[in-house]
Amino acid sequence: MTVSYIEGAADTAAIDAAISEFLAERRADTDLLGQDVVAAVAELESYVLRGGKRVRPVFAWLGWIGAGGDERDPGAAAVLRACAGLELLHASALIHDDIIDASHTRRGYPAAHVAFAERHRTRGFSGDPDAFGAGTAILIGDLAQTWADVMVRSSGLPADAQARVAPVWSAVRSEVLYGQLLDLVNQASDDESIESALRVNQYKTASYTVERPLQFGAAIAGAGADLIAAYRAFGSDIGIAFQLRDDLLGVFGDPAVTGKPSGDDLREGKRTVLLATALQRADERDPAAARFLRAKVGTELSDDELSSVRGVLVDVGAVSHIERQITGRTERAMAVLEASSATAGAKDQLAAMAVKATQRAL
Repeated sequence: MTVSYIEGAADTAAIDAAISEFLAERRADTDLLGQDVVAAVAELESYVLRGGKRVRPVFAWLGWIGAGGDERDPGAAAVLRACAGLELLHASALIHDDIIDASHTRRGYPAAHVAFAERHRTRGFSGDPDAFGAGTAILIGDLAQTWADVMVRSSGLPADAQARVAPVWSAVRSEVLYGQLLDLVNQASDDESIESALRVNQYKTASYTVERPLQFGAAIAGAGADLIAAYRAFGSDIGIAFQLRDDLLGVFGDPAVTGKPSGDDLREGKRTVLLATALQRADERDPAAARFLRAKVGTELSDDELSSVRGVLVDVGAVSHIERQITGRTERAMAVLEASSATAGAKDQLAAMAVKATQRAL
């Protein structure tokens, strides 16, 4: 496989090529199982490849580059393939997340469980199409996670690198599930604390989006403890800032850009830092606004009600507070990165990615 690069960062087309090559290898197994299994696996392949920015594999790759990895090294293709495994893990998390949240779309397309329910209807199967769609999507999400493991193990990394990567890989797999579980519990228990919402952000987003991928790449390169600590501090702050931006986009974003209906987080009653901040500030400054938020969040908001909720979030200062949090965490992360021993090219790329991840337009 030929790997191409952009200023030291892996080209996302090369990551997609690695994923496509891996999935093509898996078809030999699934082709024996009949047309419906083949079609389900084809849906998974389409789901993985038709969108996304490959943020996690690129952070992992840059973690390797920053720790002294050389893209001209003959082993670079194995590193890229291992890093690309993070995208399959991400696909698994998204598929399951959409079922849990009852989301209908992902990246502008039907969510996996919705697509499988429609396949049930088209094929004229018996039973409940929605139950079939959810069950099939759960299994396909599990398959994506299993194949992520296979992709890392079969990447061609040397045995010593595999040994260093193994505990990091176990951590990232576990932590995203911890985050999902915390998110479910927070929502079901109506936990309104900022601390709980931040804990979800740490495990569900920061750890597996930036912090652990950077550590993953560094482990492949055999990086020292100081650089790994710097990567983890940078990754935690940028990952949380990334999620805070996502929280804002979930309420105020343009669906044509985000690929998801605006306001879905509010309709689902998601216990975001944005909402927790708004409730805390409304309790202190405008009890009527606090009552309004509690009455409306988690309900099927009309367009007018959504507009009113947005107005409250702005009026109580929650939006400006979140913007300051994003700025502060980004600046702190940049300072840690600059003081680290990462290579100059990796620092430049990581700084650019940090800005892109945290300053997406509403």
